[in-house]
Amino acid sequence: MNRQAMAEMRPSPDQGVSTMFRRLRHEIDQLFDDLTMPGPVRRVFQLSNGTDFSPLVELKDKQDHYELATELPGLEDKDINVEFADGVLSISGEKRAESQEKSGDSLISERSYGAFERRLSLPSDVDPERIEAKFRHGVLKLTLGKDKQATGRVRKIAVD
Repeated sequence: MNRQAMAEMRPSPDQGVSTMFRRLRHEIDQLFDDLTMPGPVRRVFQLSNGTDFSPLVELKDKQDHYELATELPGLEDKDINVEFADGVLSISGEKRAESQEKSGDSLISERSYGAFERRLSLPSDVDPERIEAKFRHGVLKLTLGKDKQATGRVRKIAVD
C-alpha cells in the first residue's frame, strides 16, 4: 500500500475508527476479488460521499440448494441483471441515488449514478435451470438448486 493510500485511511476528525476499518476491509476484499478472478470482475462506482458501492453477499449451503442474499438499497428490480455462466454468478445493475435537503432559503441536492457488477464463483453443483431470484425491500434473494450433473450451461435469470 503506498503512502497516499495509507494517508487516506487515517481517520479525520469527522470520521471514526469504524469508518477506517470499513474502508480497509473494502480494500482487502477488492484485493482478493482481483486476485481470484481474471479480468475486470467487479466494477464499482464512487458515491458522492467518497465511498464505493459494491454489494455485499451472504451465501448459505442448504441440503438441496444454496441461498444467496445481497443488499441493493435504492434499486428496483428492473435495474438489476443476474446471469450465471461457467460457474460464475454475475449480479449487475445501475444505481441512481438522489437526496434533497431544504434549510431556510438554501437548498442542497446530491445525486450519484453509476453501474456496478459483482461476480461470484459458485460450487460446481449449481444447476443453472434451478436458479430463482426475488427482489423485495432492497434485498435480492436467490435460490440456487443443486445438481450433481450440472455442466457449463448459460442462463439469464429473470428478477421479479
